[in-house]
Amino acid sequence: MGETGREEYKIQSFDTETQKLLKTALKDPSSVDLDKVANIIVDQSLKDCVFSKEAGRICYTIIQAESKQVGQSIFRRSLLNRLQQEYKDREDLRTRSLQAWICYVTFICNIFDYLRVNNMPMMALVNPVYDCLFRLAQPDSLRKEEEVDCLVLQLHRIGEQLEKMNSQRMDELFSLLRDGFLLQEGLSSLSQLLLLEIIEFRAADWKMTDAAQKYYYSEVTD
Repeated sequence: MGETGREEYKIQSFDTETQKLLKTALKDPSSVDLDKVANIIVDQSLKDCVFSKEAGRICYTIIQAESKQVGQSIFRRSLLNRLQQEYKDREDLRTRSLQAWICYVTFICNIFDYLRVNNMPMMALVNPVYDCLFRLAQPDSLRKEEEVDCLVLQLHRIGEQLEKMNSQRMDELFSLLRDGFLLQEGLSSLSQLLLLEIIEFRAADWKMTDAAQKYYYSEVTD
């Protein structure tokens, strides 16, 4: 299945009219309302965590198509504006719906992973992504397995590139995680295991050793 074929597969959850709009945006972006497309993708990402993990690739495909077609990036600007709005309201979002908050963090990390300027991650996303990860490392979040799981998944995915963009903030984040692991009461055994695993993963230069793989994944499945 080609790139566009894969994107089409991921948009089956939308109604027929929206699917048609998104399929057109993937192939002929200048013929559709790209503000509307950006809002549809963000709205769906906040509702559907499976979609939020894949939406970065869809956004990347639209941006590439628009750049080739008209040499500008209306879609990227709309997408970043909407992400910024949600970022400003992130604490309200978390209070309103933990699920939507986790979907948002997954989505912004996914966008960070896919969107490039001159083959580098976008500087504009570095601090917002860090701020979201720092929020997941606060004591009240570490007591929620869903938030710990989200934090660890994102660090597996983008931790290494994020550290290259700002190593000081990564040091600060891991200082919080170590304190949480060692000092915080009320952590579930799964959360402790996940935190220990990500601390060791970074210490091993963002690589999983065979011994660690065997240890952690047998623990999780037992």
